[in-house]
Amino acid sequence: MTSLVAPIETARIESDEKTLLGFWVYLMTDCILFGSLFATYAVLHNNTFGGPAASQLFSLPYVLGETVVLLTSSFTAGLGMLAAHRQNKNQVVVWFSVTLLLGAAFLTMELTEFSRLIADGNSWQRSGFLSAFFTLVGTHGLHIATGLLWGMVLLIQVARRGLVRATVRRLMLLSLFWHFLDIIWILIFSIVFMMGAL
Repeated sequence: MTSLVAPIETARIESDEKTLLGFWVYLMTDCILFGSLFATYAVLHNNTFGGPAASQLFSLPYVLGETVVLLTSSFTAGLGMLAAHRQNKNQVVVWFSVTLLLGAAFLTMELTEFSRLIADGNSWQRSGFLSAFFTLVGTHGLHIATGLLWGMVLLIQVARRGLVRATVRRLMLLSLFWHFLDIIWILIFSIVFMMGAL
């Protein structure tokens, strides 16, 4: 019996390692995607076509509020993972629920900003700068929306199955994805909003 358990456990570990490697490969392809969007923005950020520039459009205090909300959600995701490693199901549900609520608040703030820009006549069709801005920030927002959906599905799995090996691994991958999106947002905040305000 013992001789059968060891190969099964080894196979599970190898499967987990392949899953993690595959996920890192996915994150690297996302890095390439965002890298190309940042490069496009860098080329087009002065191409305003006579319209407003970044310094005239963006409110740094508002964007700083968005940043604080998203970074806090990354912190709560980390607390959720610590709870998962301690096998504390209730804390996992609480911390990841807070993470998703903060992510939803961030996305709401981003969509509110988009709708304000569009209502003022500054949509993605106005200039190359705004087209690059909406594409870059909108792609990040789409990733956040995907993370929210993924998180809701995982919370249902945790509630039904508990903190089994598979759900903990999925929570870890979600947490990696969420931290990655925070890093991308810090770059967006620094390059698009802070440099645009100067």
